[in-house]
Amino acid sequence: MDLGDQMAQGRIPVTEDDHNDPSATTEGVRIETEVKSSDRTDGPTEVVFRLDDVHVYYGSFLALRGVTLEIHKHEITAFIGPSGCGKSTLIRCLNRMNDLIPGAKVEGKIHYHDQDLYGDGVDPVEVRRRIGMVFQKPNPFPKSIYDNIAYGPKVIGMRPASMEELVEQSLRRAALWDEVKDKLKQNALSLSGGQQQRLCIARAIAVEPDVILMDEPCSALDPISTGRIEDLMEELERDYTIVIVTHNMQQAARVSDRTAFFNAEPAEGTGDRTGLLVEYDRTDAIFTHPADRRTEDYITGRFG
Repeated sequence: MDLGDQMAQGRIPVTEDDHNDPSATTEGVRIETEVKSSDRTDGPTEVVFRLDDVHVYYGSFLALRGVTLEIHKHEITAFIGPSGCGKSTLIRCLNRMNDLIPGAKVEGKIHYHDQDLYGDGVDPVEVRRRIGMVFQKPNPFPKSIYDNIAYGPKVIGMRPASMEELVEQSLRRAALWDEVKDKLKQNALSLSGGQQQRLCIARAIAVEPDVILMDEPCSALDPISTGRIEDLMEELERDYTIVIVTHNMQQAARVSDRTAFFNAEPAEGTGDRTGLLVEYDRTDAIFTHPADRRTEDYITGRFG
């Protein structure tokens, strides 16, 4: 079934079938969402990450196998796929967060601006400064709003001309300044969930990263807060490279420039289900003309 035939003026139906209803089919469109425009006139973009045959192990368990892809500068790349397919495992490899998990091991090559991210002499702390992370659940420090933003720059020894200006700029770039400018000394835990997540984004921005990784940043948020985070991502894309893990097909279609679909399938010789990259392409292609039937089945709700 050609999903392109379902498009109408740049819109693509993304179906969530009711699996308890045997009559449900992809012809019964229940949810529609816009697919982000792919119109670009500036030619090829710079490659920020280049992954070559990446395997990830937790002890003897192969969690992710054979991933090869490129992530481009000033784009939003979405990782989608069912639970257990290795999306979060892979995004944590991009700033070496998996180093903190006992027994975790990465094989293959991950290059960041043509430098081996796991090479000898590479400082993982500096990696995490350049490649920030925003987690699924907002995790502000139990400090004031001001101190949440100022903490990172102080720890890494940044010497801005004015810490007050750095805090304000970070909060402005996270679209939070107008809401908190009169209560910077209040505890950050007093903010709403959506505000806390934007605070965490501002905290990541404050140390001047190159890349922002987001692991399901909206899963704990209401639709209004989710919309604000999505708008913010599109603003931040001008200055940062963003990689997002999401289970929300509509979100991936709306905000990302490229989409990678992962699946968990039995590994040859073991029978264990391990993650693998099924398809990676421009988002409009993934959502309108996927090359692999597994991708089509997943985004139309027939997967499983």
